Amino acid sequence: MDSDDLADSVLINLDVEGLTPETLKQERYEFSTTRKCCSYIKKRTFATFVASKKVLTTSDASPLWQCCEETFSDPCSIHKHVSNLHADEIEQLTTAALDLMLSQSEGEKDENESQLKDTSSWIPETSHVSEEKLSKGPGEVLLYYCYCQIQDPKLICAWQSELCSKLCLTGKVRVATEGINGTVGGTKTGTSLYIKAMLSHPIFKVMLVEDFKISEGSAECFHELKVGVYKEIVPMGVDPDIISYRLAGTHLEPEEFHKQVQSLLEDGSSKIDTILLDCRNFYESKIGQFRNCLAPDIRKFSYFPAYVDKNLDLFRNKKVLMYCTGGIRCERGSAYLRSKNVCKEVYQLKGGIHKYLEQFPEGFYRGKLFVFDERYAISFNNDIISDCRYCGAPWDQYQLCSTDFCCQLVLSCPSCREKGHTACCLVCQAKEQMTSYSLSHKEECECTDSRVCKEK
Repeated sequence: MDSDDLADSVLINLDVEGLTPETLKQERYEFSTTRKCCSYIKKRTFATFVASKKVLTTSDASPLWQCCEETFSDPCSIHKHVSNLHADEIEQLTTAALDLMLSQSEGEKDENESQLKDTSSWIPETSHVSEEKLSKGPGEVLLYYCYCQIQDPKLICAWQSELCSKLCLTGKVRVATEGINGTVGGTKTGTSLYIKAMLSHPIFKVMLVEDFKISEGSAECFHELKVGVYKEIVPMGVDPDIISYRLAGTHLEPEEFHKQVQSLLEDGSSKIDTILLDCRNFYESKIGQFRNCLAPDIRKFSYFPAYVDKNLDLFRNKKVLMYCTGGIRCERGSAYLRSKNVCKEVYQLKGGIHKYLEQFPEGFYRGKLFVFDERYAISFNNDIISDCRYCGAPWDQYQLCSTDFCCQLVLSCPSCREKGHTACCLVCQAKEQMTSYSLSHKEECECTDSRVCKEK
């Protein structure tokens, strides 16, 4: 076989067309540099070159290789021979294979980029739908997220803004290089078209219809439409390049999670090696939670890493069952917990409480499900597990503190509100009555530190 024939043979056996970035990803090879890519192809080229020197023998005979009029009976000898005498040929074949792969990859990249930059091609046709159907009629709210690689978040942000505006949707959409996280409200006609548009986009083709959690609502559930580019699609305050969602715990379907919680509750105190962890904020778990859960006393998710760091001994050698509203906080939260290497196992509820309650409205989650819009909460059962801030009567309907400079949520029953108890605490109530009192907007109130911890 001459050098030209050899080159053709090796390149054919290399299956260069199969060496696309997607194939390499499937084979669990990640090329962060050209050097790694070149090294990988060189190894493949070397192996294929050696294989081309193998001679046919009977099935029960030892393998033989022939090269340069010599016969080799063991792999080490033929490998050494090729390394010493055919290094230049291996280098040439590697270069040719790499050039071909890169040229094909660049062509596909250019084609994909040209398609993606034309955002109009991903806006659904609505000429057959009246403006009234998009702006009036029965409505709903969608909650979803998708972790995926987004090369140009600004482009996706622009597309989302245009898409939601055309479909008369309001809400919040966070876009980052790690994916997208959104909750939008509008008419059922508008949300249906939105789901179809999302599923038809090449970046989000990994999503399924089931990934969109649906609840009663409308565009009025949000003041406006907010779409922006961020570092994280859920703000944990930890660089996603350091703690990635790829390190997340094992996902459990609602049915399996239900069984795990049932087993935990039935075994009672004997199940000391398992923790049912609510990774939401304290005001969320206050009005609804799984029975016998551990509910951290944190005000926002960015406090969760510090909570974990402070309580590593609590999680040491334990099996952890995590849950949150829709699943997204568990993706990063479980990844952070696993990065500490203290837990025996870490599991998370797939689809979050929302998907669980769709299947088990009378299951082990009791009370309301807090949501981040004007509704504040949605209900799947009739239980009220919280009480009025002032009189202690059962009550679970949040309202904002009436003091302008405070943004705390308060549980104040109608009777207490009639008496003027509309602030989150007595301190705010007193300040509200002092009209000359000048304070800047605050996230936390003086009552935050005095709040009784609800961890269980």
